[in-house]
Amino acid sequence: MEESETYPKENPRRASASSSSLATTSVHVTALDGLVNVNSLFTIAVFVGLSLTTPGQKSLEDRTACDVGIDIVKKLLVFEVVSFSFFLFSSLVAQGLKLAINLLNSKDVDEAFRAHINLKVLRLGMMASAVGSVMGCLFLMLSIVNVIQIRLGMLSCGSKSAIHAVSALLVLVTSALVVYISTAIYAFLH
Repeated sequence: MEESETYPKENPRRASASSSSLATTSVHVTALDGLVNVNSLFTIAVFVGLSLTTPGQKSLEDRTACDVGIDIVKKLLVFEVVSFSFFLFSSLVAQGLKLAINLLNSKDVDEAFRAHINLKVLRLGMMASAVGSVMGCLFLMLSIVNVIQIRLGMLSCGSKSAIHAVSALLVLVTSALVVYISTAIYAFLH
């Protein structure tokens, strides 16, 4: 069948370049989707932590000396707000990048607005989003330490339950963050 003037045959080199670009950006969009979804789960954890904070709450320890003061409750609130701010920052940066990629790959030829995203900007935006998530995780971990102290007793009081819970939290979250950070840095540099 002959090639029509309306639909010229596409250059094979251009077709492979555009399909490679679409595959690459779909990977970026998938990664950004995952980041936004994880941030949403962490944001829910922030609000659960906020709902557990009531001044004057007694710990599960029998000793009143193990009950926290208002300073720990204030720290919890501050850490929860800072954690929420970092997760929101990370999610908004990721959503902005997704919007730019989707506009760039828009299939509507008559589209008036098209985003032209620089690969360096994309990589820096993804790294900023990852840093926001890491910082949000750190502050969420600090707030969970305070929730543990509120519920199980002060660490300085020697509450074994609180010490075990905080130890497990610190080891597991720190290990996961080391893996996440090293993977993000490796992906950024390669």
